[in-house]
Amino acid sequence: MSSHGTPIRVDHVGIAVESIAEAEPVLFALGCEKTHEEPGPDGSFAWATYDFGDASRLELIAPAGDGGFLAEYLDANGPGLHHVTLEVADLDAVVDALEASGARIVDRREHDDWTEAFVSPRNPTGALFQLMEYRDGYAADRGGPERAYVGGERLGAARGGGDR
Repeated sequence: MSSHGTPIRVDHVGIAVESIAEAEPVLFALGCEKTHEEPGPDGSFAWATYDFGDASRLELIAPAGDGGFLAEYLDANGPGLHHVTLEVADLDAVVDALEASGARIVDRREHDDWTEAFVSPRNPTGALFQLMEYRDGYAADRGGPERAYVGGERLGAARGGGDR
């Protein structure tokens, strides 16, 4: 039982690749549909989202030039699983619960349409978790709610939170 009581679900699994264009044929062969692609907020990487049609999603992330965290990651580890993104209805509550459990938050960023925090992979699972809380406007440039959110609706929207 969680101490925070906020809804959480798997949003997508992120896969680090050298090139989105070279990697996406594998996802197409698996039956994925590409829903969008855009540069990362800092311009050092690009990301593309792929949907299986039943609320299962994958994301490819690739460096956009030399340097940056993703180029360093690929140099050290090669392509493969990079992170698991969890959509959360209340990021502050989840971060507080994680820190109280001893997990370390290694980065937190506010963007125009979402807030994210990263849980260090130096936890007993060994996984890098990205926690995302969407805000109003996120779906507007990403194909609308049906494409932007798992199941077509942002967590918390059913409780009167709108598309935030």
